[in-house]
Amino acid sequence: MGKLVGTIVDKATGQPIEAKVNVISQSGTSMSPPNAIMKVGPGTPFFYSDGKFTLDVNRGPARITVERGTEYIPATMDVDMPITGTVNVDFQIEKWTDLKERGWHPGNTHIHYDEKEKRPDDRLKFDPRVEDLRMTAVSILKRGNFEYASNKYYPGMLLEFSSTDYYVQCGEENRHNCLGAHDTGYGHIMLLSLRNIVEPVSRGMFIDAFDPDYPPLSYACDDTHRQGGIVIWCHNGKGMELPVAAGLGKVDAFNVGDPSLGDREYSMYHNMLNAGIRLPISTGSDWFICNANRVYAHTGGPFTYDAWVAALKAGKTFMTNGPAIFFTANGKEMGEEIQTSPEKPITAAASWKSHYPVNKVEILYNGNVVISREYVRGSTEGRLDVDFPATANGWMAARVSSYHRNSYFHPVYGHTSPIYVKTGVDGPEKREAAELFVKNIDLMIDWVKTRGKFYKDSQREEIVDLHLQGREVYRKML
Repeated sequence: MGKLVGTIVDKATGQPIEAKVNVISQSGTSMSPPNAIMKVGPGTPFFYSDGKFTLDVNRGPARITVERGTEYIPATMDVDMPITGTVNVDFQIEKWTDLKERGWHPGNTHIHYDEKEKRPDDRLKFDPRVEDLRMTAVSILKRGNFEYASNKYYPGMLLEFSSTDYYVQCGEENRHNCLGAHDTGYGHIMLLSLRNIVEPVSRGMFIDAFDPDYPPLSYACDDTHRQGGIVIWCHNGKGMELPVAAGLGKVDAFNVGDPSLGDREYSMYHNMLNAGIRLPISTGSDWFICNANRVYAHTGGPFTYDAWVAALKAGKTFMTNGPAIFFTANGKEMGEEIQTSPEKPITAAASWKSHYPVNKVEILYNGNVVISREYVRGSTEGRLDVDFPATANGWMAARVSSYHRNSYFHPVYGHTSPIYVKTGVDGPEKREAAELFVKNIDLMIDWVKTRGKFYKDSQREEIVDLHLQGREVYRKML
């Protein structure tokens, strides 16, 4: 075998830079250095590099691909490996976008390492830098007796993995499941900016068969806010307590993910918005960094964690696995509000830039498509404008999708946070959403009364009373 020796530098700075590397030998085998940290997830296999790499490669043609995050252009080089000897390759990678200079900074709010990860520290040193994330949150969680590798970290900023450009923290996934069904129970929430663990981390059947379905997640939201932390609803919009916690103002943002996995999370998110619940969009990858999902928050300047969190809570965000997507309406940007009347038209514009071409761009109003444009050959940059009447209170957003796939083999997509519209008139979408949530809460109350497990009646009564409070929010909308 010959020896392949490589270096990777940022073309703009000339400095070595962390990245993912894929080496395919003549036989089509993916090769990597011994003991390398490997990418997790589907698609092209990569190993992590700190800017230098050395490995033995079989004789014959070999292809090397270098990738970093979603803002850098993947670089590929073909070489002919000798039987013996050394081949040196140097990569200069550059960005296709200027998001950082425009004050947009990416984060991942939802990461766990499972019990099979034997080198969590080494992985966590690489993950934020290889994926080029300004904010990275691993989280503790409790499911039965599993010893998740990321449970070793303490709440708050993890100094040993952070730097001026990379803020790494440990948060918490606080959760409840019942009867073994993922979409039942109170749900799952991500808690960030914590000083202390919020107890209990889990409740219900994931602890043991006799653990009570108490306390509700809303109490964990309250505890988090008392600490100065933030609450993000996660896991595809599933969980019966979502309408209650969001309706009572206990949720700061909403994680969505890959739309190809199903419409449920987007349907729930859009119905929340239709009901008048203001929820910024967010995202995370969940098990390891197994996809390219990231949420960009607009600080308007350099990255600081406090500014990033403030932008997230203000709804100055878009989620993506590649494309950059922006949205304005009547001069307002994501997270802001338009005051208008039903007879006045709104002027809206979606713009995008992407390394992988997008094939469809849409502008939404109260969950309905106002305008859609398809690009059969794909578009890497463009703008879509529309004028339309705002007939009711609600929200607007833009989204993009594509047939093109990234190195995780996922179709590329993006979705902005809403711009809110106030006209003084409610439309049918609000009533439909309110009816849905009243029905869902009634089902939850029935479950609590007839099937929930509690140590005493007062616990059951607390849960029922909380849901009645949430139900009243939506009942008033009717």
